[in-house]
Amino acid sequence: MKSSTKDQLEGACHQAKGAVKEAAGILSDNKKMENEGAGEKIAGKVQEKIGQVKKVLGK
Repeated sequence: MKSSTKDQLEGACHQAKGAVKEAAGILSDNKKMENEGAGEKIAGKVQEKIGQVKKVLGK
């Protein structure tokens, strides 16, 4: 699997996992878990964008 595709898939997985964690934090009124989920979603978006840039550059 290409590095760019791998980054995009892993980024999407992190975003999904972060969204679930954030929702669980909201439902359980756990601010720490909610913030961790939000951070993980952002990290996933960044990783996905890196994969897109790699794809454009041909790496």
